[in-house]
Amino acid sequence: MAFYSIYDIAGSAMRAQSVRLNTIASNLANADSAASSEAEAFRAIKPVFATIYQALDTTGGVSAKRLGSASVAISGIVRSDRAVERRLEPGSPLADADGYVYYSNVNVVEEMADMMSASRAFQTSVDVISRVNSMQQGLLRLGQV
Repeated sequence: MAFYSIYDIAGSAMRAQSVRLNTIASNLANADSAASSEAEAFRAIKPVFATIYQALDTTGGVSAKRLGSASVAISGIVRSDRAVERRLEPGSPLADADGYVYYSNVNVVEEMADMMSASRAFQTSVDVISRVNSMQQGLLRLGQV
């Protein structure tokens, strides 16, 4: 596996975690938003990731393919199907005819845990790139006397 492949793989992971952090920020920003109907209430959004495998050609008599590496792609973003919170607030200007106000289905504790996980995964990819860069610099120094 060439060094550029490592950069591509780590870059795909960083892009995926950036999308994840963006959706988390959006969810947290709308965590306490209210609406006058269930259909208008904010629903948490989550990214969906897919693995992209790259085959490695093995030469030497037999033409077999082996798994070379895998990167990540963003398949899309989906809305949570968790129920929105319905509160009786007859005095609210957003209350429906029955006096209910609908709040987002964002679980703040879950989002904070996801944020910590995403930021650590992003930092891990940064560390991978940094170490590969250090390895390349070491290879270049081998030729110097």
